[in-house]
Amino acid sequence: MKITASKLYDYLQCPHRPWRDVHGPQEEKSQEINAFIQLLWERGVAHEEKVIGRIGEFVNIKEFPYAERQAETLKALKSGAELIYQGVLETDDLFGIPDLIQKMPDGSYMPIDIKSGMALEGVDEETDAEGKPKKHYAVQLCLYNELLRPAGFADHYQGKIIDASCSGVVYNLTDSMGVRNKTTWLEFYEKTKNEVGLLLENKVSNDPATAGVCKLCPWYDSCKKWCIDNNDLSNIFYLGRSIREVLQQDLHITKVPDLLDLDVVDLLEQKKKDKTFLPGLGEKTLNRNIKRAKVMVEGKPVAYEPIEFPEVTYELFFDIEDDPTQEFVYLHGVYERTPKGERFLDFTARETTPEAEQEAWSRFWDYIKSLPKDDFSVYYYSHHEKTTYKKMQKKYPDVISEKEVCDFFDNPNVIDLYKVVTQKTDWPLSSYSIKALAVYLGFEWRDKTPSGALSIQWFNDYLETKNEEIMKRILEYNEDDCKATMVLKDGITKL
Repeated sequence: MKITASKLYDYLQCPHRPWRDVHGPQEEKSQEINAFIQLLWERGVAHEEKVIGRIGEFVNIKEFPYAERQAETLKALKSGAELIYQGVLETDDLFGIPDLIQKMPDGSYMPIDIKSGMALEGVDEETDAEGKPKKHYAVQLCLYNELLRPAGFADHYQGKIIDASCSGVVYNLTDSMGVRNKTTWLEFYEKTKNEVGLLLENKVSNDPATAGVCKLCPWYDSCKKWCIDNNDLSNIFYLGRSIREVLQQDLHITKVPDLLDLDVVDLLEQKKKDKTFLPGLGEKTLNRNIKRAKVMVEGKPVAYEPIEFPEVTYELFFDIEDDPTQEFVYLHGVYERTPKGERFLDFTARETTPEAEQEAWSRFWDYIKSLPKDDFSVYYYSHHEKTTYKKMQKKYPDVISEKEVCDFFDNPNVIDLYKVVTQKTDWPLSSYSIKALAVYLGFEWRDKTPSGALSIQWFNDYLETKNEEIMKRILEYNEDDCKATMVLKDGITKL
């Protein structure tokens, strides 16, 4: 089984995935293509075609029959081709198809991958702070670089990412991964590659874990069932794979109830004597996980302090729908509750134009400004709305000032329920998502497959067809998200 760029990516997303793909219970793997994954793939293909259409002449290896592509790639490299598209590189244990292979001034070659995301992560638009290479991009470029080296086609350690902005960003693969982390990208790649190889060969194996990234994986239901059946530690919200492995290695515990027997004072004393004991786990983290284990075992949510919400005439439960692949917000939804009744309001862009996005956002703010000052509260879930609105203000400064946006979210009557949930309560659930919490409290979405990812797919389908039934589905989904926020607020009040 050869190591490929996709297997390296899968491992970085989930260290269990490469093993399960080859050696897992294949009958439990979903064969249904996720609509959002399909959308991302189509966007990636469209972006790649856009980039390729601009680069001028190249040797197109993709046009050859697949069985001939490796030989044709080698032929193009030996002939000194300036640019090669979709070349196939292969050794006994490695396989890769870089989007482009570019000839350098010194005659060697550099691999290039075309990505529909940004080339760097951690870019701060407000401070102009530079970002850093993405791990999965870096290891893929390392793979391609290694495949070019044996035949002498690369004598450097570089690769390039052409990203969503069509800019080319060079990755120096001998650079350190960070200021504090002196491991180079090549060293990180070698470690990752070796671990993937052992998993594929079944020389080592590891267990599934519950994590937020799992939901788009075809193994999601299978791994979730395993975690539940085994009462796995990762069922505890925010415990995660890395903490689980530390607890397993140093304390030899594997199940949620095992945490209840831990003596934190004793463990902290051991940590003072042995700095390698329970790395990364301090008193706060240990106590938090023990408390959450207790809640899971007892099966009842708890509030650790009195929680009071504003007493106002207008209660607004707020949720947005946006397409991050286009950085476009297409729906601002509000479920309004007053002593006179309840209603849903939507402020929707029905075209992916700046004018439509701005007009929908402007109508949202007109509605907010129409409410009686200090006699309304707003509830939302997680920081996404706040972060998105700050970006939108920079995009459309004529709609509302930066100060007005900041004042809105700084208002004590505008409440992020996620902070309330994670700081003041605990629930007998592995996920504290709005969907998990609302379903626990008895709420049901009208749509049988509710998800923000599918909403994005529906919106793109609507843009193509203008089918109002699709728009109705989008609006009902958002309304139910807003209602779920209301159900959660009421559930917290009852605690």
